[in-house]
Amino acid sequence: MRRLSLAPLRADGTLRTRPWVSVATVVVLLAGTGCGRRESQAEAGRGTQTLLLGNAAEPADLDPDVINAWTDSNVDYALFEGLTWIDEQTTKPVPAAAERWEASPDGLTYTFHLRPDGRWSNGDPVTADDFAFSFQRILTPAFAASYAYMLWPIKNAQAYNAGRITDFSRVGVKAVDATTLRITLEEPTPYLPSLAAHTTWLPVPRKTIEKFGRFDQRGTLWTRPGNLVGNGPFVLREWTPNARIVVDKNPLYWDAAHVRLNRIVFFPIENSDVEENAFRAGQLDVTYGLPVRKIVPYRREHPQELRIDRRMASYYLFINVTRPPFDNPKLRRALALAIDRGMIAQDVLAGSRTPAHSFTPRDCAGYTPRAAVPDDFAEARRLLAEAGYPGGRGLPTIEVQSYSAEESVRTLEAIQQMWNLQLGVHLTITPLEQKTLFQNQRSLNYTIAFSAWIADYADPSTFLGTMVTGGGNNWAGWSNPDYDRLIAAAAATGDNARRYELFQQAEAILLEQAPVVPLFYGEQPYLIRPWVRNWPESKLGFVRFTNVYLQE
Repeated sequence: MRRLSLAPLRADGTLRTRPWVSVATVVVLLAGTGCGRRESQAEAGRGTQTLLLGNAAEPADLDPDVINAWTDSNVDYALFEGLTWIDEQTTKPVPAAAERWEASPDGLTYTFHLRPDGRWSNGDPVTADDFAFSFQRILTPAFAASYAYMLWPIKNAQAYNAGRITDFSRVGVKAVDATTLRITLEEPTPYLPSLAAHTTWLPVPRKTIEKFGRFDQRGTLWTRPGNLVGNGPFVLREWTPNARIVVDKNPLYWDAAHVRLNRIVFFPIENSDVEENAFRAGQLDVTYGLPVRKIVPYRREHPQELRIDRRMASYYLFINVTRPPFDNPKLRRALALAIDRGMIAQDVLAGSRTPAHSFTPRDCAGYTPRAAVPDDFAEARRLLAEAGYPGGRGLPTIEVQSYSAEESVRTLEAIQQMWNLQLGVHLTITPLEQKTLFQNQRSLNYTIAFSAWIADYADPSTFLGTMVTGGGNNWAGWSNPDYDRLIAAAAATGDNARRYELFQQAEAILLEQAPVVPLFYGEQPYLIRPWVRNWPESKLGFVRFTNVYLQE
């Protein structure tokens, strides 16, 4: 487990740095200072409109074309703005960098009209060419973006991304003029304006990127403070790894007059106990999460500070199907059946989650899976014997990699007991920091791993599309041609009823083959100060910082 450090905050959200002081020490010192009560850092931040925000994990990067974690995206949405934004409560697209758009009658062409007063943080205008460059960059094969498939609905985008064509002018992206961007599609894609809000569609600054390296080069210095140029409501002021990221209000943002926050400080605190202690010590306005065992006490004693918001999210186990004996679907299916999901949701997680028997959450834009993984220990034992491991005999101890967060570790401890008692299968649990866990899953350097997926947009394709053969986020190494065919057929039709029926068939294959094992759906418990305003429940997890303010 990574040791975290968090130095005391000044009122403006900056930190007095004492490298030898740990987070826990700071919390204890703040909690026990003096005889009289001092104004907390969060209280002081109200006067300066400084939001102190728990962000769960250190970003792997701030390059929108590279990131694939929610915690990275949360920072990037402060620094960059896409064509659209997803309204938190309706999950419908609303104008952002584009002030309006229209679709052709056949649904194959979308025209986005950029705001004429859109500016980069260096003062340059934001143009349609900037978006076209950004799309070319993320689709370039040498760049190897795991999320490039988010642009594949665009005509010839997949072919360019695969290297089958090399002339980007053949891709359906055209800057008609400085403020008009035309997107031509392979097939009608009714959710395209929602896709356009995703981080992969965020514009990136060509001049800045090329100043610090090749346009298809990862990990250059362009994302560091003083270098990063964005078009969002905030600018990057400071990035101290494993401590904090500070962003300040961008005076050149087109809607700067509406933005009331002057500063946001993101804290990458992976340990939920440390985060909750920091909240109680007045160091945070909003946490990312809350230890499971503290949900009931907060419900009883501080209900005004507790929120449990619904999320369009799924939590599950990845099984690495490239590692024998887990290339055997009967073994995987046996493990998937031998879980009491109701007990985990109600008892282990204090009633803060909903049991998941499918990969896609219920009522995902009107889609609810018919197929389901039952809790069936008898059938699990039968399949385990058919797989060649009656009573677990002959099956070696299985390592399960996990987030270090309490909810995932406690969930795995419960599964550990269930599989041991019901199947004779033995587990070891290895908690890891998020970056290491993701790296291992991406490189298939694991056997079983805890994972989660928060919807990128409101459509079942955001879940089911991840598991196609070779998909950038298919971290199970699984491949099934029938599944691929169904997902491709769904992408090729604009008839939603037909699409959803194809998704139903695909989900049935996925659950039967069990490269993923659903556990629970994504309600999110967290803590928030009563003075934080315009912080709505967000089904995709992101809140538009332009609307947030602190009541003084």
